[in-house]
Amino acid sequence: MNASLAYLLYRFAWGSLDLIYPPVCGGCGRPGSRWCQDCQRNVQHLVEPVCEVCGISIDSSGLCADCQRVRPRYRILRSWSVFDDPVRNALHKLKYRRDMALGDALAAHLLDFMISLKWPIEMIVPVPLGKKRSQERGYNQVSLIARPLALAAGMSFASDGLTRIRETRSQVGLTKKERRVNVNGAFQAQRTRVNGRVVLLMDDVATTGSTLSSCAEALYTAGARDVFAFTVSRALAYHGLTSV
Repeated sequence: MNASLAYLLYRFAWGSLDLIYPPVCGGCGRPGSRWCQDCQRNVQHLVEPVCEVCGISIDSSGLCADCQRVRPRYRILRSWSVFDDPVRNALHKLKYRRDMALGDALAAHLLDFMISLKWPIEMIVPVPLGKKRSQERGYNQVSLIARPLALAAGMSFASDGLTRIRETRSQVGLTKKERRVNVNGAFQAQRTRVNGRVVLLMDDVATTGSTLSSCAEALYTAGARDVFAFTVSRALAYHGLTSV
């Protein structure tokens, strides 16, 4: 089965469920679609110019102060949106309220942005959940977005490319330094899956990029040829990050 047909069948399956369970918009709750046109128009994007490495908005081209101090392990990080409503609402519904169909709906709108980056990607690997969170939730919300993206773009999808080998604290409320320490050495990549491959590492939200950097380190250790990072959203300073 070719990639485009597989993607069409994947979308058809979710669309069929919409006929049985009428959808409501993940962003605003309006009935009729999973991601309505108003919410599509209201997505906020990062303002150019952005840091050449981590993709955060900066005053002039080049590297942000954080990337100058500590260069992340991934080559480049880019995020489709700012972590504000309606995207924030949608990600919370996908993550905490089991609205799994939103993964497919969001992926359809991420595709053009991902393709526009023109990265030489061969495989998409999602950031993994810890064992406890995986058991509680029953699914990895990032995989629900990454899988249809891989199908649509004709790339491999490796849900098992990374595993979390050490349980970590929630990153919420931690400083930048605490976040780096918290996830340091917490991931391991499967060499048979990623060796020699150019990997797109995917997560739902990037804040400091510490988790993505730690995952990239594990991928390089397992032989990945290159690692690019991609997220649905980017949290900014006013979202409550403690910078110290």
